[in-house]
Amino acid sequence: MTQHTVEKTSVTLLGLGGMGTALARTWLAAGHPLTVWNRTPARTAALAAEGAKVADSAAEAVASNSLVVVCLLDDSSVEEVLAGTGLAGKDLVNLTTSTPAQARARGEWVGERGARYLDGGIMAVPPMIGIPEAGGYVFYSGSPELFERHQETLGVPAGTVYVGQDAGFAALHDVALLSAMYGMFAGAAHAFALIRKENIDPVSLAPLLADWLVAMAPAVHQTADQLRSGDYTEGVVSSLAMQVAGTQTFLSTAEQQGVSPELLSSYFELMRRRLAQGGAEEGLTGVIDLLVR
Repeated sequence: MTQHTVEKTSVTLLGLGGMGTALARTWLAAGHPLTVWNRTPARTAALAAEGAKVADSAAEAVASNSLVVVCLLDDSSVEEVLAGTGLAGKDLVNLTTSTPAQARARGEWVGERGARYLDGGIMAVPPMIGIPEAGGYVFYSGSPELFERHQETLGVPAGTVYVGQDAGFAALHDVALLSAMYGMFAGAAHAFALIRKENIDPVSLAPLLADWLVAMAPAVHQTADQLRSGDYTEGVVSSLAMQVAGTQTFLSTAEQQGVSPELLSSYFELMRRRLAQGGAEEGLTGVIDLLVR
């Protein structure tokens, strides 16, 4: 090895579904020695041809390197696959989709076996992996020492965002953002449903809808500021009382267009409940407190 050669961290990867395969190819392309294992051996053939070492068992794969990345179907699969492996002294990064509670429990389970643990929530789809301009990234939480040691390697497939030592925080951030996404999709679905029976081209509505959603997105900053300060009237320009008064127009329009109001009605009901509690001068932030049990 010459003085100009930089030795790349060796990686073990368990799980070669769509995301796992994308991760594997990115590490290989960047020059990282890679050992792979998959429950279905046939999926390893293409990666072997690209330079990956194929382990005959998960235990063999784990033993091969200190950095072990897991990308499996679910949390129970992680326990099943790792149960017979030697984790002592390993740095385990779990990119399997899980709940915050599962991530915390898995972190304790791994710690009891002598390994450091980092949980990850992938904010990307496989085609975005390895393409920085695509904007994909991964939330990480758990061992700060593990993250600091391997951040460069973990950053090869996608950007890295460390969100705290609590192992459940990566999954929580992941689900929080995706929940907001589904709420946006629900609103868009209702909007398209309203014009579905009319002589309006949905393609002509789409850019108007996209621009409107982008324009409304910064409102989350005001919500966050109000939650932090506790003053839900701060900066409000459209009061809850005024907005609740206007909800009947949305419900009546849906009825007239033959569209179910179910994607809106639950939120409107929360708005009415908050108004009844005395939140007339607030914006919409108080609804959040009604959701928390």
